[in-house]
Amino acid sequence: MIYFDNNATTAIATPVYEAMQPFLTSSYGNPSSAHEAGAEAGRAVVRARESVAELIGARSLNEIAFTSCGTESDNWAILGGLQARPDKNHIVTTRVEHEAVRKIVEQLGSSGFGVTWLEVDGDGSLDLDEVAAAVTDATAIVSVMLANNETGVLFPIKEIAEIAKGKSGALVHVDGVNAVGKVPIDLKDSEIDLFAISAHKFHGPKGVGALYIREGVTLPSFLSGGGQESGRRAGTEAVHQIAGIGAAAKFASDLAPMENVRVLRDRLEQGLLNSIPNSRLNGTSDGDKRLPNTSNISFENTNGEMILSRLNELGICVSTGSACNAADHKASAVLTAMNVPYSFAMGSIRFSLGRLNTTDEVDLVLKKLPTVIEEIRSMG
Repeated sequence: MIYFDNNATTAIATPVYEAMQPFLTSSYGNPSSAHEAGAEAGRAVVRARESVAELIGARSLNEIAFTSCGTESDNWAILGGLQARPDKNHIVTTRVEHEAVRKIVEQLGSSGFGVTWLEVDGDGSLDLDEVAAAVTDATAIVSVMLANNETGVLFPIKEIAEIAKGKSGALVHVDGVNAVGKVPIDLKDSEIDLFAISAHKFHGPKGVGALYIREGVTLPSFLSGGGQESGRRAGTEAVHQIAGIGAAAKFASDLAPMENVRVLRDRLEQGLLNSIPNSRLNGTSDGDKRLPNTSNISFENTNGEMILSRLNELGICVSTGSACNAADHKASAVLTAMNVPYSFAMGSIRFSLGRLNTTDEVDLVLKKLPTVIEEIRSMG
């Protein structure tokens, strides 16, 4: 199998699996318990918090709250941020956010909150002047992703946070889910208040994430119950999962392998664009302004689901866009916002490479895909 869908999920790294095993077998204490078994589990949670804090450049361990996933982190940040700013009723976000942000903001807009949707250009980039114009004294939260999950386009989140803080007392939330472990992140040198991550995007287990909550920012508890996570998220900690995100954070903190991933991405991208007529890259052509692993390419007058199916038969795993929205048989909201022509948008494939991929795998896809596209086009 050739796996080029690492923006959907990644393989659990061996050291991550090894770190989780004891807490699934012999070390099963509740970290809230006062005895040694509980203390052992508690120490594992602290170690994981240290590793996550280091990975994203947090100032303090207290800024890291563990959650079940990136979606929970995003939802908590937005809903909690609005509760923390009851005197404000305006949200600023973008048209190309992940569903975890876009759908909750759509719901809030329907319930009476004012929403400004920032547009992107044909390269998938934001205009900072439009960001500045959108933020007002009524803005409670500005929510902008660091890296687009479909195109890999990076947004200037530090500059956006500076603009927001300069114009308003708004909280700044960043969905960092698809960026962690791929590009450097240092939150202590930014004015970002809330930052969401998910372990399974950087070789950790599914079912655990974290929300960075900047020191001095108070969010209402997302769940009511016990006093876990410094009273911010009730519920017994899933120690094996938390040990997993901690080990994954250590594993992903070494970004040196991503340079090889970038080389593989560029080889694949240029090979496909050069060998397949009427194909186009979606997102900026400046590779430094995209995630080093992501290429979104459209093949005119084809069908993305048919391409995906044919490649799957060949043992090649790719995506037509966000795995969280794979059941919708329509053009991607991200590509629609970028004004990608329909004849191209419906034939779009996202290739998201990872640390485990090889040159031989890239070359096999370069060999197989032109024939697949030709066959699909010949069907009319």
